[in-house]
Amino acid sequence: MRDVVTGRRSLLLAGLAGAGLLAAPAIVHGAQPLRFGLTPVFLTSDLELLSRLKTYLERATGQAVKLITRRTYQEITSMLISRQLDAAWICGYPFVANASQLALVAVPVWRGRPLYQSYLIASAGREAEELENLKGDIHAFSDPDSNSGYLVTAAALADLKTDPPHFFSQTFFTYGHRNVIRAVGTGLAMSGSVDGYVYEVMRETEAALVDTTRVVRKSAWLGFPPIACPVSQASSPAILALRQAFVSMTGDADGRAVLDMLRLDGFEAGRPDLFDPIAAMMAKIGGSKG
Repeated sequence: MRDVVTGRRSLLLAGLAGAGLLAAPAIVHGAQPLRFGLTPVFLTSDLELLSRLKTYLERATGQAVKLITRRTYQEITSMLISRQLDAAWICGYPFVANASQLALVAVPVWRGRPLYQSYLIASAGREAEELENLKGDIHAFSDPDSNSGYLVTAAALADLKTDPPHFFSQTFFTYGHRNVIRAVGTGLAMSGSVDGYVYEVMRETEAALVDTTRVVRKSAWLGFPPIACPVSQASSPAILALRQAFVSMTGDADGRAVLDMLRLDGFEAGRPDLFDPIAAMMAKIGGSKG
């Protein structure tokens, strides 16, 4: 999806210094490529971004990289657990739900921290100040395995001794945070649950769409959607090289170009306990999905 794509394309052509290219490790040809999964629920499928990310990762790791995209978190998580993927950019919800099978590779840093929020949104002209004001709405979620686009709202409703089917008159999944904003802005939904990072980026890149909505409620700060790998591969040379590539992005011209498109500060190794609040919310709605 185009949620997180900046319009400043000219920056993508900057800094391709020959010295940087010569300093990169040589790609080992003939070996199985590193299979890296992405989902448009979070990351854009924009061809320019994907091409730039692939180029950077191959040069930084010295490995051929194959980017694999799917529509939902469930598809990507299943492929990761079954070792059809070597690593993937997923969400904190499936990461915690499958904690015994997945290991942390890296976590994005946004506005100085590896954290983001979930937003409850409604149409711009609506007078609603709390979740309780949305009772009886047609409500748009992004993905059933999304932390910001489903779990946060479901857990908040559990605190009210109810759940989405009983609180809202109708719910549906859009499979994209931009699609949640569009659904609310056009009146297809009366309210929605959306990734606050995506919403804030779109406030800059697609202001006309975001201005048709307003934020009703912001969640607590939560661990940003992480990059994960099968736990059995966490110490493999390929995954260690991948982690280093992500945490070193700010020191590379191509890496900085990708970060600029994503509006991220960078990546850090992160800690699993960053996602403990997500585990607590999962317990409220009945535990693991795995």
